[in-house]
Amino acid sequence: MALPPPKQPQQIGIEVPPDLQPAYANLALIAHAPAEFVLDFARLLPGEGKATVTSRVIMTPIGIKLFAQALTENIARFETTFGPIKLPSGGPTLADSLFRPFQPPPGEPPKEPPKEPPKTT
Repeated sequence: MALPPPKQPQQIGIEVPPDLQPAYANLALIAHAPAEFVLDFARLLPGEGKATVTSRVIMTPIGIKLFAQALTENIARFETTFGPIKLPSGGPTLADSLFRPFQPPPGEPPKEPPKEPPKTT
């Protein structure tokens, strides 16, 4: 008995709505439960003590593992083309390195906040 020929992979059309607003994120929070992973992408601006979540993505464990594999493959391709991505160092954790308060360059005095003009009555 002959086996049926393997099915060709199905092409999936991707549509990006013209009004889709991109969301910049420089911070990701990851939570998980037995059936899902929750990825909150946030933006943390210098000098602000609070991050703003701009997008939330919920994926299955299989989906997140495939996503991690795709990221690994794409990072390897990126580094082959553009060179290694250098991670910052300087704190006990990566988050400490990336999100420490702004430090002026050596020899430059710290900037003082602008003074409010005097109130007139």
